[in-house]
This record gives sequence, structure tokens and C-alpha cells, in this order.
Amino acid sequence: MEPIAVLFAKQSAQGIPSQAHQFPNLYQLASQTTGDFMKLRSSPPSPFGRKVKIAAKILGLYDQITVENSDTKDPDDSLRQQNPLGKIPILILDNGEAIYDSRVIIDYLDEIAEKSVIPACGAARRQAQTLHSLADGIMDASILIVYESRLRPENERSQDWVDYQTEKVDRAMIWLEDNCPSMENGINIGHIALACALGYRDLRFSSHWRDSHPKLASWLDEFEAKIPAFEQTKLNPDAS
Repeated sequence: MEPIAVLFAKQSAQGIPSQAHQFPNLYQLASQTTGDFMKLRSSPPSPFGRKVKIAAKILGLYDQITVENSDTKDPDDSLRQQNPLGKIPILILDNGEAIYDSRVIIDYLDEIAEKSVIPACGAARRQAQTLHSLADGIMDASILIVYESRLRPENERSQDWVDYQTEKVDRAMIWLEDNCPSMENGINIGHIALACALGYRDLRFSSHWRDSHPKLASWLDEFEAKIPAFEQTKLNPDAS
């Protein structure tokens, strides 16, 4: 059985007249008492987890989510039962259902929210999701570079592998510098993902990319000014 707050939100998202206004006291109580009906398994440094958190804040659902830190390296962490891949983020619904990865989680949140970060159709949707994929690719490659130095013994590390991942990031960053996405029509999931990808570059690779990509650096500054959730979810490098 779905929580009342979610049911009301789904009605609105599907264009069905919401019953929330008919039961204002019940809706208010549901909103206040179902704050823990979703649990997000993540880790503070994760750019994918950060993407979910920012999207949830923009969609007005963050206060209905409890964030529970996870350790993907710990074989005893329950996340391996929640997601057989042992990867984060994972969203646990109130009925125990686990959904993953970040794209599926955000799609679900977008479906139940009254707002939206995923354009409904047409070119706007294609462009947002393509930017989303590009940004996710930057995150994936960046994380693999970090893992190579942090998790693999020094005598087993491959510079060729690091170079291969670095080239992916470099090509993407060059393209984005020449094609900075407009935010004139509002913030969508592509913008959120890109901001998280660049934020992860700041976190793990210092801020050297900003010197060679000034337009992209300005774009990120503009995003941060528009979206308070970006600063709210920022992790201090010293704490990671």
C-alpha cells in the first residue's frame, strides 16, 4: 500500500486532480509522518548519490528520504543484498522494494513529484537525457581513475588504463566547453548530472580543469548560484 503523500503526488504528476485539497489535515499529517518512508543508501563522495540528492531537493521530496551511508568495500554491508552488484545509490521504498541505479531512482522520484526535472517528450527530453549520459560517463571514467590508484596495488596499476579513462573525460570536457548547455528554460536532469560530474572533478582532481575550461567553470558557478542544493551537498575534500 502506497503512502498517502506519494499517492497524492502521483495523482498530480499523472494529471489526475489530486485529492490532497479534499483532505488537507490528512495530507499535512502524511507529509510530516512519512519522512522516513524512503531510504537512500549512498556515500558522501559519490557523484551519483549527490545527483539523486540534488534532484530530490529540487523535486521537493528530500524531506521524505533518510540518507544512510554505505561502504561498497564492506562485504557485510547490507547493500549487497539490496543491490546484487553492491553499487550505490540504492533507494529503498517503504514496502522494502530496492531500486537502482541513479537514473532509475531519479526517474521514480520525478514520477511521484509534483515538479519535474525530466522533460516530458521531444527534443528537450532527448537533449536532457543525452547530456545526462555524457555527464554520467565523465563520472564513471573519473571514478575508475580514482579506483585504480586507491584500490589496486601499486605494482598492478595500469597507466594505459588511466590514460584511456582520462582521454574520455578530456574529450567530453572539450566538447562541453564548446557546447555549454543553456539553463534559460529551467534546470533539468542533464544540468544536475553535469554539475555533479564537475563537482566530482573538483573533489578528486583539484580544480585544474577550470583553467582550461573557463566557460564550463562559469557555467558551474551559475548552476551553483541557481541551485542551493549543490552547495548543500558539497563534500569538503579533507572529509573524503
